[in-house]
Amino acid sequence: MPDGRERRLSALCERLTVEQLDALLVSSPANVRYLSGFSGSSAMMLVGQQDRLLITDYRYATQAAGEVGDVARVVIESTSLWDGLWAHMPAMSAVRVVGFESAHMVHRDFQRLLEAGSRWQWRPTTNLVEGQRERKDAGELACIKEAIACAERALEVTLGRTSIGMTELEIAGVLEAALRQAGSDGFAFPSIVASGPNSARPHARPGERTLEPGDLLLIDFGARVGGYCSDVTRTFVAGAASDRQREVHEVVRMANERACRGVRAGMSGRDADRLARGYIEDRGFGDWFGHSLGHGIGLEVHEAPRLARTADAFLATDAVVTVEPGIYVPEWGGVRIEDDVHLGTDGARVLTQFPRELIGIG
Repeated sequence: MPDGRERRLSALCERLTVEQLDALLVSSPANVRYLSGFSGSSAMMLVGQQDRLLITDYRYATQAAGEVGDVARVVIESTSLWDGLWAHMPAMSAVRVVGFESAHMVHRDFQRLLEAGSRWQWRPTTNLVEGQRERKDAGELACIKEAIACAERALEVTLGRTSIGMTELEIAGVLEAALRQAGSDGFAFPSIVASGPNSARPHARPGERTLEPGDLLLIDFGARVGGYCSDVTRTFVAGAASDRQREVHEVVRMANERACRGVRAGMSGRDADRLARGYIEDRGFGDWFGHSLGHGIGLEVHEAPRLARTADAFLATDAVVTVEPGIYVPEWGGVRIEDDVHLGTDGARVLTQFPRELIGIG
């Protein structure tokens, strides 16, 4: 697969010129990985027009050399990343005005810029790298597709091993073991397994509740491949579904279908959200759909763009987004169906293939 790091770094340098910055201090782990390939948990990257510096610690000496290669100069710092930064920045003679990622810097580190870094001018920036990350290249899309395939294989295994009488935690354990066996190198986020009335909580955590006959069972989870996430939700029923369960599930399924069919690059996040929300409202369930329709996925499970009532920004070509309408009735239960969708130049393509019908668990 082509290595897109040089292209990403060149595009960032062009943006730095527009912003009148000599360099950008990158502190977000996802942004560091996007630009350099480094997947460790401790690093900072300084990207300038003439030099690129990645600072990490001894734990990652071998890993950084292998992952970063020659796209940046790797410095292994024995004390702190900040000591490494102050030691090497003076040699970068062309760097005077430096941006920092204001959304990813705590106040303590901002104080370091003002004190130890006072010889440079520091300017807050937002979304310089995140804006690039919205558009997925071929390599990124391949990783997301494989993460989806891993998730779907794991869900198939989990359904075959789930039965009435199991706790939510036991079902989550089966699911997460199946994710690893399917090839996932991690979990995109803590898995949600919610049964009965717990399924009315959109971000419920699995607990000791036992799956009972007639319960709805909502499973929301994601795999991770090459650092890239999938995000999938399906809702099942333990035994035979009631008329009410079938009705609510069908409204959510149709809202999902309409949004997946209608979403496209170039439309606003607000208009995308309306595709599903309008359908749910027209059928009298609007008060029970309280969250946004979706979000971008990539190196992070929640990233730009947003598909929400308040999102005026346009959806980028080649973004991968979730479409996840839901209806949540307190004390009764909830239904959510979530798919991952690629917004290509020729329209939207749904990447998830797992059935959306209301499947019964025996």
